[in-house]
Amino acid sequence: MAVRRSTTKGFERTASLLQQQIRHAGATRGFAVTRLLTHWPEIAGDDLAAIARPVEVKYGRQGFGATLTILTTGAQAPMVEMQKEQLRERVNGVYGYNAISRIRITQTAPVGFAEGQADFRYAQSAKPSPARPDPAIRQQASEIARGAEDAALRTALEALAQNVLSKTKR
Repeated sequence: MAVRRSTTKGFERTASLLQQQIRHAGATRGFAVTRLLTHWPEIAGDDLAAIARPVEVKYGRQGFGATLTILTTGAQAPMVEMQKEQLRERVNGVYGYNAISRIRITQTAPVGFAEGQADFRYAQSAKPSPARPDPAIRQQASEIARGAEDAALRTALEALAQNVLSKTKR
């Protein structure tokens, strides 16, 4: 009696051999974990960033898509759970391809043991207030945009002209 060999073993071995190449391809296409950490409020939105933060990005055994682990408090977990799919779409939209295939939510207490505490406050970057343009530049921008009949278009053209004229003087 002949023993039948399974043909799927060869495919499993091939997948394990290609796993590192797939990960490398993901990294070369712009998928960097640090980008997710440093730009979290912009990616997730201020409301979600205030109650949750990314902890880990882990690749699966097959290497297709990664799992993003989000840390939140127990009380906020249902809110994060409801927004999980929209968050996955936002993260994948930033990277331009389906980098995250799954989001996993972990919970911690807002107070308690030092290693269990979660700090969800992001420091607001201090952006300098924009300098007021020179009155001569404002006048010149107004003259440039004068031909537009639509008020919204005229305002947009004036703003564009002010930006262009002020940058060329620097």
